[in-house]
Amino acid sequence: MKTRHYQKGMTAIGWLLVLALIAFFTLITLRLVPMYLEYAKVSSVLESLQEESGITRRSRAEIVSLVGRRFDVNDIRDLDPKLIKVSKDKGILTVSIAYERREHLLANVDVVAAFDKKVEVVAN
Repeated sequence: MKTRHYQKGMTAIGWLLVLALIAFFTLITLRLVPMYLEYAKVSSVLESLQEESGITRRSRAEIVSLVGRRFDVNDIRDLDPKLIKVSKDKGILTVSIAYERREHLLANVDVVAAFDKKVEVVAN
């Protein structure tokens, strides 16, 4: 009577495929996380405008300058404060920014993320 012997475990090629998948997803994570951390900083800067006293009475240039200084403090260097749009309508100040961030992934493949943040401040 013959008994069959079954192998258990992964082959070397199986391990290489698993390691390649882990490396690929790690690379994607290392490229995407800094972009989203930067967006979190941008969001916090814009949301901090709601606590700024007298912000609704300031001019567009003053608001852009204020946001630019806060970008410097928060180490946001790749984003131009001139992208900020400021509008005033019926006692409501709207400050928004829309931008796109592109990161090289590998070879000729890039990761593109589009961000859009809008904050409304009601005049006191």
